[in-house]
Amino acid sequence: MPVHTPRAPAFLGSLARFGTAPALVTPDTVVTYADLAGRVRERADELGSSRRLVMLEGRNDVETVVTYLAALEGRHPVLLVGQDCLREDLVATYHPDVLARGSRLDLLERTSGHELHPELALLLSTSGSTGSPKLVRLSGENIRSNAESIATYLGLTTQDRAATTLPMHYCYGLSVLNSHLLAGASLLLTDASVVEGRFWSDFTDVGATSFAGVPHVFDLLDSSGFADRELPSLRTVTQAGGRLDPGTVRRYAELGADRGFDFVVMYGQTEATARMAYLPPRLAAERPESIGIPIPGGTLRIEGDEEVGELIYSGPNVMLGYARGRRDLALGRTIDELRTGDLARRHEDGLFELVGRSSRFAKLFGVRLDLDRVESLAQARGCRARALEDAGALLLFVTRHRDVEVVGELAGRLGLPAHAVRVHVLVELPLTASGKPDHGALLAHARATARSQEAASAPSPSVDATTVRDLYAQLLGRADATPEDSFVSLRGDSLSYVEASVRLGRLVCDLPADWAHLSARQLAAGAPAAHGRRPFWSAVETAVGLRAAAIVLIVGSHADLLTVPGGAHALLAVVGCNIARFQLSQGSRRERRASLLGAARNVAVPSVLWIGAAGLLTGMYDPSTALLLNNSLGSDTWDPRWQFWFLEVVVWTMLAGGALLCVPRVDQIERLRPFAVATGAFGLALCARYAVAGIEAGPTQRYAVPVVLWCVALGWMAARARTNRQRLVTSAAALLGCWGFFGDPTRELLVAAAVWALVWVPRLPVPTAMLPLISTLAASSLFTYLTHWQVYPHLETDHPLLATLASFAVGVAAWRLYDAAAAVRARLWPRVATREEPPRHA
Repeated sequence: MPVHTPRAPAFLGSLARFGTAPALVTPDTVVTYADLAGRVRERADELGSSRRLVMLEGRNDVETVVTYLAALEGRHPVLLVGQDCLREDLVATYHPDVLARGSRLDLLERTSGHELHPELALLLSTSGSTGSPKLVRLSGENIRSNAESIATYLGLTTQDRAATTLPMHYCYGLSVLNSHLLAGASLLLTDASVVEGRFWSDFTDVGATSFAGVPHVFDLLDSSGFADRELPSLRTVTQAGGRLDPGTVRRYAELGADRGFDFVVMYGQTEATARMAYLPPRLAAERPESIGIPIPGGTLRIEGDEEVGELIYSGPNVMLGYARGRRDLALGRTIDELRTGDLARRHEDGLFELVGRSSRFAKLFGVRLDLDRVESLAQARGCRARALEDAGALLLFVTRHRDVEVVGELAGRLGLPAHAVRVHVLVELPLTASGKPDHGALLAHARATARSQEAASAPSPSVDATTVRDLYAQLLGRADATPEDSFVSLRGDSLSYVEASVRLGRLVCDLPADWAHLSARQLAAGAPAAHGRRPFWSAVETAVGLRAAAIVLIVGSHADLLTVPGGAHALLAVVGCNIARFQLSQGSRRERRASLLGAARNVAVPSVLWIGAAGLLTGMYDPSTALLLNNSLGSDTWDPRWQFWFLEVVVWTMLAGGALLCVPRVDQIERLRPFAVATGAFGLALCARYAVAGIEAGPTQRYAVPVVLWCVALGWMAARARTNRQRLVTSAAALLGCWGFFGDPTRELLVAAAVWALVWVPRLPVPTAMLPLISTLAASSLFTYLTHWQVYPHLETDHPLLATLASFAVGVAAWRLYDAAAAVRARLWPRVATREEPPRHA
């Protein structure tokens, strides 16, 4: 049973003493200190008087703050975790009594209670072990003393109001909350990112005076034009969570001097509750490399007699110790001072400067390497890189192909043999939830790449969560992929989907129809591995098989090798299905809209480049064709400008979808009634067809955007059909839409059959030996369609088979070249990228 302990005063003091002063502010409401105190008392009563371990999901909202304060008020230790992240490993390790999401409290039945030390108040993930069950144990005195120190050196008063730019479960973000409430200041609670306009409009509207940022936040500020914003109420900007480049420190300090705000650089660790040192803002411009002086009540010293040594901190905010399991929750204080693991020097003026991490030194082939120094040397050469050591090798991670040579040369200058250096090129360098370099994810990616290369030649690969995660990381260039991620959550698209589907099909016997939405862990748990000899038959996703078959029919029919028209309209249904599965997958409205617009760009850019170049060289196409505007500006009779009608339909459909998602209500309804919305879209598209062309479309009408949208809508319906009744409705809709459209029953039946296959047949059996060919045909279909118009006419009269094969050869080559060029462009001009949008966690 939980231990009963009389209630003690809250660690942050009496909230009610600030009366009607605002405590928490949102764009819609203001909660005064008196209101907050009342809510905290009520929530504390719900938690009860017997001490319980409360796992709280850290959200930047009023109810979460109330629950956090109520738990502290009632002496219930709080285990803070990330948003939407009540982690199974922590639940299994620490057995919390309560799972809390905002105001929702789920009490868990336990056969035996916890032994909780009287001083234990808070449990946080450690500074260097995000994703590990190892936690920092903090006391009420730790929280109070550190909040007092921060409030003192920042000079917080009741007139201050901080915007929550950091997540509550991150010690830096939590320290902002604690210090402001202790001082009677207020907080603007928001989940918006600093790159969003609404963040700054809310900031200005409520008169916020400060915000906090880790280094990544300042990258985002730079990329979003922060220096040009008019923020008359801004008085303080704080920075911690990792070393900020001295040049950036000086630039923001000078900007603050010009705009009237203080720029305060701080240093801390979760093990010290939050802060250990700060750089007085008057020194930021002249000493930007320094972490400053100890916070009030704390002391810093350098271990040993050398100029550089490990930095040791002492003060009332030093943690009680670590917890690695539930038994550790009964422990009291196990350390009195904190060995930070940082190497530092103390200057004559009393300012401290960090020079590296004691754990960031490696010895390879007799060479002692400072990995932080390696990264700094790379940066001095214009290369963003991360350096790690593993299994006797130097691992270097970059985001541009041109940097491979730079870091390779650098490694050579360090005296390392070439075989001891492994360079990985990633889409982006991953960050932890707190915005710091994610060394764990990088190391996992390097090991996964090695495993993947070894497994490629293995006769019977085993399938587990790590295998699937490794596959996703390799295909999508996502070092930050975890076993909890799915193909969709990692923003896989319809092109990478083809290869992922085929390769997963080799690993498992029965790939679920919804595999793209399952996490790697769920997929591995539910999918039996493929063992034994290579089977003659395999299965391929129906959408992939149809995509390959459709492009074969299109090219073969145009080259007079086949006489089976209808492939392009069938392919439109596949496009609609893929839009629903990927671009309209679960995510925020902004993410779905961005995904649609990104997919439209991926089709439009190569199309405009190819058609424009072909038009200049042959004179066959005018600018309206190259700009995919032939539907609006072209002729009513068939001519070469109509050759790319299919691409126009795809691009304008995606752009229209992106425009519709600008309306919040449309997005909400589609989420609530996905099949009904898809069916409604089909009905509207069918009405548009009948209004423009009637039942049977004319020679060019059957290629016009408003006349063929029903084909795309049918694919959308097929993807959203979950029950047999919905599948029957979709099958009937396919029959209705196709009937009479071409005036050719065979052609109409082919399109209807493609939709029926999408609805009723999740996977198609194919000879295993055909899988590479099918995968290549499907993945290169866009480029084959684009280029075949300039290839087959030269050969179709006498050699239709050769015309067809040549068209595919050119299409595949164009696909490979464009893919390589796009990868080079991404490395040469990388965007400031994050896992979702800029990690708001930063």
